Amino acid sequence: MNYHLFELINGAAGRRDGVDDLMEFAATWLVYPVFAVLAVLAGLSLRRRQWQPVAQLGAALVAAFAMAQVLAHVSNQVRPFQSHPVHQLIAHGPGVSLPSDHATAAFAIAFGVYAFLSHRWGLALTGAALVIGFARIWVGVHYPGDVLAGAVIALLAVLEVLTAVRMYAVRGDRRYERI
Repeated sequence: MNYHLFELINGAAGRRDGVDDLMEFAATWLVYPVFAVLAVLAGLSLRRRQWQPVAQLGAALVAAFAMAQVLAHVSNQVRPFQSHPVHQLIAHGPGVSLPSDHATAAFAIAFGVYAFLSHRWGLALTGAALVIGFARIWVGVHYPGDVLAGAVIALLAVLEVLTAVRMYAVRGDRRYERI
């Protein structure tokens, strides 16, 4: 099913130059404006001396990349262009494709911003993450499962940090009650 969905999406590539150009931009460069929005939101939070949400978001991003690296080391799934004929629209080296690093980063930022900084901006960044993930499939460098794995890893990382924060808050409240 993963390959069939890939064929459906990537099969549309190479037909309309304008659409391909947009997808190439999204697959390659859109992640940088996502990081820029993150930096602005983090800067605004720090300006208001609210360092905890920024630290939590950073911890979620680090946790997501750590989980992604573990999965990449145990995965043997190569990129679509290494084993199938594809419409490869951007240059990319061979290697393990599961999970998508671009999708992991974009979704970790989006879900983290939603959870720790701003629901509105988190939803907007989730839309951008979806576009990035779709574009990575369109240009022929990832399967849909690679993007989905990146999103799931990002969600698990944010939930992990939320759980740790809540556990710490409960322990802190108990210590305060004893005093």
